[in-house]
Amino acid sequence: MKLEKKELLCALSNVKGPPEPQFPHTRTAVSLLFFGEKETCILAVLKADRGDGYPWSNQVALPGGHVDENDSTPLEAAIRELSEELNINRENVEYFGSLGHFQTLRNKVIEAFAGYWNQKDDVRYDRSEISRIIQIPLSTIFQTHVEKGLHGRFPDMGELLYPVDDVVVWGVTAKILHFTLEQLYPFIVAQNKPPKRSF
Repeated sequence: MKLEKKELLCALSNVKGPPEPQFPHTRTAVSLLFFGEKETCILAVLKADRGDGYPWSNQVALPGGHVDENDSTPLEAAIRELSEELNINRENVEYFGSLGHFQTLRNKVIEAFAGYWNQKDDVRYDRSEISRIIQIPLSTIFQTHVEKGLHGRFPDMGELLYPVDDVVVWGVTAKILHFTLEQLYPFIVAQNKPPKRSF
């Protein structure tokens, strides 16, 4: 499955995602990056098993982290974290905009920023923090989205699971993917409609 950058931009710019909650919370920001010349994929990481009670151990996540006092905006935090975590430079990413705010079970709120990565970076990461990079094919999670009947509704967390090879995306990352797939749904369906017959 291949979506062109202009289609992604059309689907994901100016979306009305979940608003930022009014109660006190820890602000975090992540990048949901699309890439791929022949097949559209999403860039994710598998967090390392740190063995110190770290809540994200062995979980699939999007690159990102806390919004610091020195970050002028949550987007700047996402850009900084992307560089620190994966050595991906700002000039190689075209951001489309915010997908909204997604709450975790630990009173953290993640603002996700969608964009397109041109893959011109030499990706490097600290293996004590990240065990490996995961390429999530859009076709794989869309098939799950359709087969499990996740379209058009808000499934609970126990049902919201996206298997990818030997891992399963769940939790807040799965919530972000679900929201993203809902925005992309009409574009993907239109792309896969059979051509009209001419008589």
